Amino acid sequence: MIWQRPDGRQPNELRPVRFETNYTRFAAGSVLASCGETKVLCTASIQSNVPRFLVDSGSGWLTAEYRMLPSATHERQPREVMKLSGRTQEIQRLIGRSLRASIDLKGLGERTIAIDADVIQADAGTRTTSITGSYVALALAIEKLLETGELKKSPLQYPVAAVSVGLIEGEAFLDLNYFEDVAAQVDFNVVMTGNLDLIEVQGTAESKSFSRTQLNQILDLAEKGIKELLVAQKAALT
Repeated sequence: MIWQRPDGRQPNELRPVRFETNYTRFAAGSVLASCGETKVLCTASIQSNVPRFLVDSGSGWLTAEYRMLPSATHERQPREVMKLSGRTQEIQRLIGRSLRASIDLKGLGERTIAIDADVIQADAGTRTTSITGSYVALALAIEKLLETGELKKSPLQYPVAAVSVGLIEGEAFLDLNYFEDVAAQVDFNVVMTGNLDLIEVQGTAESKSFSRTQLNQILDLAEKGIKELLVAQKAALT
């Protein structure tokens, strides 16, 4: 029996994607990224310094922080204040790695771009939505630096986007919502560049192993979804 998606989507269909740019006033770049019912406020702030290990190197830096607001899920979750959970640390490191792969840090000069991804509503795919939306915020921040003349050339090398794919009852499904994420026997998060090179593949068998053929199907489906996300990013930035 083929899994019937709760929202009626086809197996290879993304949830509705929306980027509301310049969502906040003071960040150099900001966007409310929506993927179905998952909504993440992504901002990019420019700082005129770099970590100690990069001082006088001529290179810039990009760092990321990720948080989920207490009311983002059905039950209120306490704020992470004194100590971050392992999940939060892992996700914000993933966002940072993904976006650093998109930018020439030498071309950025000795400045830091701080990315903040704050989940205001979660329906699965928060890390992938954070990456995809944060790239839009990053691109808007770089545009500001170009407009003010602080940069003469954009250090962005290519866009970055991410999507989830899961195996449910042996079949691959793109962009899982929460109900599907819980049901999936295998769960993948895939990050790619604009030229469809892989940045990161996170895959786990939750309750059942998967074959090499299924892995290829998962990556093919992720590539299809990321191509569509790249188009949506480009539209938001033009």
